[in-house]
Amino acid sequence: MKTAILIPARIESRRFPRKMLSMLGDETLIQRVYRKCEETGIPTFVLTDSLEIVDHMPKAKAFLTEDAENGTDRCCWYVNNVFQSYDRIINVQGDMPDITPEIINKVHDQLIRGAQVATIYAKMPKEKREVPSVVKVIHNGNKARWFGRGFTRYGDHHLGIYGYTADILSQYRKLTKYPEENIEKLEQLRWLQNDIDISMDEVSFDGIEINTPHDYLLWKNNNGMKDGDK
Repeated sequence: MKTAILIPARIESRRFPRKMLSMLGDETLIQRVYRKCEETGIPTFVLTDSLEIVDHMPKAKAFLTEDAENGTDRCCWYVNNVFQSYDRIINVQGDMPDITPEIINKVHDQLIRGAQVATIYAKMPKEKREVPSVVKVIHNGNKARWFGRGFTRYGDHHLGIYGYTADILSQYRKLTKYPEENIEKLEQLRWLQNDIDISMDEVSFDGIEINTPHDYLLWKNNNGMKDGDK
């Protein structure tokens, strides 16, 4: 059984255009996430709509995709057209500069134990409960029950990393898309609303996901960089 890590990286993010090429010290956001993923020893590839990002990455490690509505959709297209030799796929969102091999392996372990779709959560600090860009998950400790941005004061922090069997991921584009997915702008709801279980496991995480320019400045400040620094 072979596993690959895929990092979807769209150049024109709605909330923070060109964030993948924003500098975090001496490397860009996408370079940092790629490096962290490679530390697992699992083959890692970037999927993007941008030649600029392809040219920015190591040779044969980044690929152009056709248009995709979200990161899972981009991974689905590539599994069906390119990565057919892999049995398991781990999708790491490109906005997670504080991802660690340990977190990725928590997802991988769930796939090894037989999950079709897997993800992770961390306990949520009180100050993040009111922030719409922070995704919350309701779960029973083993399986996800719902994901949302708007509800507050309960739920745990859902982190942007998923695992799938290649077979289940190949079906994503055929599944029914319900209105709530558009309302919440959360691609993972498609699995739940088509009666596909999402396995859950807990990790420790005190990092920042860079969704907005504010997140970017906060990350730099937390890492001892001033606004004008790279």
